[in-house]
Amino acid sequence: MNAPLLQARDLVKRFPVRHGLTRRLAGQVRAVDGVSVRVDAGETLGLVGESGCGKSTVARLLTRLIEPTSGTVSVSGRELTTLDGRLMRPVRRDLQMIFQDPYSSLNPRHTVRQILTAPYRYQGLTPDEPVEELLERVGLRPEHAARYPHEFSGGQAQRIGIARALALRPRLVVCDEPVSALDVSVQAQILNLLKDLQQEYGLAYVFIAHDLGAVRQISTRVAVMYLGTVVETADRDTLYGRAAHPYTHALLSAVPLPDPDAERARERIVLRGDLPSPLAPPSGCPFRTRCPRAADRCAAERPLLRTIASGHEVACHYPEGRT
Repeated sequence: MNAPLLQARDLVKRFPVRHGLTRRLAGQVRAVDGVSVRVDAGETLGLVGESGCGKSTVARLLTRLIEPTSGTVSVSGRELTTLDGRLMRPVRRDLQMIFQDPYSSLNPRHTVRQILTAPYRYQGLTPDEPVEELLERVGLRPEHAARYPHEFSGGQAQRIGIARALALRPRLVVCDEPVSALDVSVQAQILNLLKDLQQEYGLAYVFIAHDLGAVRQISTRVAVMYLGTVVETADRDTLYGRAAHPYTHALLSAVPLPDPDAERARERIVLRGDLPSPLAPPSGCPFRTRCPRAADRCAAERPLLRTIASGHEVACHYPEGRT
């Protein structure tokens, strides 16, 4: 098999919690707890899960915006976690990120032209194409180059963020919930734009979202996260057609169907309770406190990802294929 474009192994990120004037250590938030993912050239890996499960932290670990507590990240076989800032700089040409909130990720004091030429200045490069052409590729007009971020709508500002991510012609773009703050009609435009750019440039994406409909539209494979861990991963059609983990079943049952008869007839799985605190996760399986099929073994032994079919992995002691 060819080496993956991106490979993350056993990523762990813990944030210390401190109290009092002495800032004594009171505990650790286990934001990411042993995540391993793989992305091949030209594919899109969708990363889904409810809010607070660690998706955005994984995005920042993959791009080395934050350092992992343990684990490794490699791009094209090159280990990133051991590189210093000087050696990491050329790697960032191949690895870019689109942020969830376009306004907070764009410098309000810079014009669009300054924003889109900043990656070249950082890398010490000459722009490959005029800013006006880059704007046209993401559906904006050339005259927008002289404006400031506050003069744009949310969808237009996100297009500027996409243009900045594409400026250096990266091979992989990590998209951290790029459409969650946008209207539904604008979401569709951004998703179609990302798909068109992927075909034009041969990009690979890590697409993070909690909207399973958006993930289904753009993803090649999907990984499901719960409480800092990946509980199931499969290709798109397998996961949406025959999921095995009870948490994935619950997520899919919450997606509305366009057919009202089918919507009324299908089973709706309602999870009881809230997401456990990452400060004190449950023993054994992290999902056992909300799982309808939990047994004694689930409390005593943590399930590991195991292959149940070609390309289909699940972390569950009692997986169940369900259409």
